Amino acid sequence: MALCGAFVGASAAASNTYPIWPEGKIPLYKDVGPETVKPTTDDIVRYTNVSVPTITFVKAAGEDPTPAVLVCPGGGYSHLAWSHEGIETALWFKKKGVSAFILKYRCPKQRDAAFADAQRALSYIRANAVNFNIDPTRLGVIGYSAGANLAVRLSTNHLKRGYEPLDETDKASCRPDWAMVIYPWALIEETPKGEPPSLTLRAEFPVDKTVPPTFLVQAQDDGCKVQNALAYYAALTRAGVKTEMHLFDKGGHGYGMRERGNPTDCWPILAEAWLSGIVENDD
Repeated sequence: MALCGAFVGASAAASNTYPIWPEGKIPLYKDVGPETVKPTTDDIVRYTNVSVPTITFVKAAGEDPTPAVLVCPGGGYSHLAWSHEGIETALWFKKKGVSAFILKYRCPKQRDAAFADAQRALSYIRANAVNFNIDPTRLGVIGYSAGANLAVRLSTNHLKRGYEPLDETDKASCRPDWAMVIYPWALIEETPKGEPPSLTLRAEFPVDKTVPPTFLVQAQDDGCKVQNALAYYAALTRAGVKTEMHLFDKGGHGYGMRERGNPTDCWPILAEAWLSGIVENDD
């Protein structure tokens, strides 16, 4: 693994950034101009114009191989909410003994390329598990909003690549061992204006018993529609997939792990309890 560059995070935690594709061999490549940080009026760093995807590694302490997670920030596939849905999430997992890899996937408007990046990232992490000192059989994914959409696509489409395999890395599985789907966006079929939201999953998310155990969170006042979580939960339970869902009356959208004085503030505590049962269980 060649070090791609240094990363300055929100703490003194050491972290490194790695390219996931061989140079000059990025499938579905499109040059969208120089990578930029979007102007902001809050304290959230948002990247856009990503042409070269990477993973940023935040290692949990311990001599033995640790569980690991691929972190997929949201942003409507137009940008990446890097700080509160990326860095802060990775540092939370680190404290829980789980190493994290923050995925900088391609945007804007590159859903299929982002999906290829996410599949490749999981395979890359598994193929280099010894070097990262992580357990390749306990590698999950967490996604927020559009990143949750991506996590669901990973969970339901792991048997077929979104690109032609390139090398030995792609022989490693791209199936997450578990998934956290946080305020998901665009999972359900659209309905005509004025009609109730659909409870039908889009065809791009074929749910069967091979989907990994899943933890779901959404608020009823989420502008992205709580029906996204409801529809996915119903499909998972029909398929016999281990699933835990938490719905809240208030919380809105885009809170990440930050407290906003809403009922959703407690979701990381619930997630920790669920995760401890998943990563310590082999079934």
